Amino acid sequence: MPKAHKEPHRIQTIGWLRAAVLGANDGIISTASLIIGVASAHAEHGHLVLTGLAGLVAGAMSMATGEYVSVSSQADTETAALAEEQAELDTDSAREHRELAAIYVRRGLDMALAKQVAQALMAHDALGAHARDELGISETTAPNPLQAALASASSFSVGAALPLIVTALAPQQGVAVSIAVTALVSLGILGGLAARVGGAKVGPGILRVTFWSALSMGVASAVGAIFGAT
Repeated sequence: MPKAHKEPHRIQTIGWLRAAVLGANDGIISTASLIIGVASAHAEHGHLVLTGLAGLVAGAMSMATGEYVSVSSQADTETAALAEEQAELDTDSAREHRELAAIYVRRGLDMALAKQVAQALMAHDALGAHARDELGISETTAPNPLQAALASASSFSVGAALPLIVTALAPQQGVAVSIAVTALVSLGILGGLAARVGGAKVGPGILRVTFWSALSMGVASAVGAIFGAT
């Protein structure tokens, strides 16, 4: 008997890809903007390195915490919905069968076939059928809080390390320009890579991330120049 072929799809990578791309982008943008803002305030070189390091640690912890809480909340909501659906199946299975059949009718099946499909799927896994077709919950999109948190923290740290390294190696004069150029190039590459992996158009992905990143760094530089020491 031939083995079943499991066809891979990009949708299966969306969870970790979203968290990783968000973390790396935020790491580069926030750390670069932070250092550029402080540099525009005429801070000493050592203070810039310390600022970048503090931004890296604080940002990684913030990303991990936020992602964990967010995804955990989603998981709790889905768990509660599944428990409610199971209770409905236990109390009125016939009504749930009609409800599932009606869903298949709206998708194009005739009533007789829809009832047969609903009966077969409920006999195999009633809760799974209702979770997938009524609630929109499946194993493919199931949230994993710890995975999302680790991906966000790790990718943020990797992204934030780039402007921090540039700050440590670049001379005091022109450090802001060096950080901005390096960050924008890296963000453009990352945006294009994320778009390609996700199956989207590369050009808009690059333009979107570079425009908003440049705006962020520009605003940070202006704030530092206005309120910084002379």
